[in-house]
Amino acid sequence: MKSTVVPLAAREGVVAPARLRDVQADGTFSGYASLFGRMDLGRDLVMPGAFAESLRSKGARGIKLLFQHNPDEPIGVWVDVREDARGLLVHGRLLPAVARAREVLELMRGSDGGYLVPPETEAAVIRGVKEISPIRAIAGNRTVSASIYKKPFSITGPATGWVAETATRPETNSPTLDELAFPTMELYAMPSATQTLLDDSAVNIDEWLAEEIQIAFAEQEGTAFVTGDGDAKPRGFLDYTPVANGSWAWDKIGYIATGNDGTFDTANPSDDLIDLVYSLKSGYRANAHWVMNRATQAVIRKFKDDDGNYLWHPGEKAGAWPTLMNYPIAESEDMPDIGSDEFAIAFGDFKRGYLVVDRAGIRVLRDPYSAKPYVLFYTTKRVGGGVQDFDAIKLLKFGSS
Repeated sequence: MKSTVVPLAAREGVVAPARLRDVQADGTFSGYASLFGRMDLGRDLVMPGAFAESLRSKGARGIKLLFQHNPDEPIGVWVDVREDARGLLVHGRLLPAVARAREVLELMRGSDGGYLVPPETEAAVIRGVKEISPIRAIAGNRTVSASIYKKPFSITGPATGWVAETATRPETNSPTLDELAFPTMELYAMPSATQTLLDDSAVNIDEWLAEEIQIAFAEQEGTAFVTGDGDAKPRGFLDYTPVANGSWAWDKIGYIATGNDGTFDTANPSDDLIDLVYSLKSGYRANAHWVMNRATQAVIRKFKDDDGNYLWHPGEKAGAWPTLMNYPIAESEDMPDIGSDEFAIAFGDFKRGYLVVDRAGIRVLRDPYSAKPYVLFYTTKRVGGGVQDFDAIKLLKFGSS
């Protein structure tokens, strides 16, 4: 346990959740930005007197009221900031002329007690989800403040060519651009706690909440990133139109067929895997991963080369991913089993191929009434996802063509 004196500047931002009180329609509010004697997610224990020097040198007016500690997003002013026996007591006022301040005020004044969790709690949730969710762990990621992320993508680059030093330079063609849109959808979990747990000063509620929701979020995300249809959820890479790799076109996912319905090639099953690897361009192979479920991995784990050596290899150290033909395997239970015309194996550079979009902020609605004696924490975050480079992911189809 660390006992730390934290300068007030390090604690600037919206007051800590679950400690708010007296939130008014004009944006004024009060609450505790920090509680003494309680360990936070950084394993720091803030003690009385931690903010005294900053308060003397700056005063309330010298401290910025920021959204999620972002210095580019001031959303109000502090009217009074002082230490008392319990912690750092603050009185602030949100500025209604600022759009972000109006959004925060709506959450703070929700009749069900809505609030935004602190940034460190949000970071802990995302970090925990990434460790559990296989696709998030290998995909690209973008955090946005809007409800939709739009990304221009060049399908074909500008024409180039060689030319003599004094020859006429012909005009080149313009690149072809496509705009990809990734809307963020609402994902929720609702853990519960007893009032006794909440009253226990030794329990860090933010840390408890992060641990409770990250597994629930990871399971829902994992399914959506693979098979989601884009309706009120992210669109999974298996939901896009698959085409034989020889006929690949932008906005479709190319596949290689095994040539046998519902199974690998009977004579040389590993040849199907080799064909899939080399259907991917060399620029993508350097950071490529296999994606399959455990049943498929169990089948492949028995494959051997001509010398009797297994093609599958365990991770070189604890926590490392197993490899197949020197490429790591991401095990996703949401991938289909091997079967007739099933796309049971994916291979590609998912960091370039699939994008996960997180909208900043996790919202919590505290409900102490619906399930007495339990207190419910209705927790929501907004997540989107979809393919951003259709040439970076290939599939293996267990079919004749």
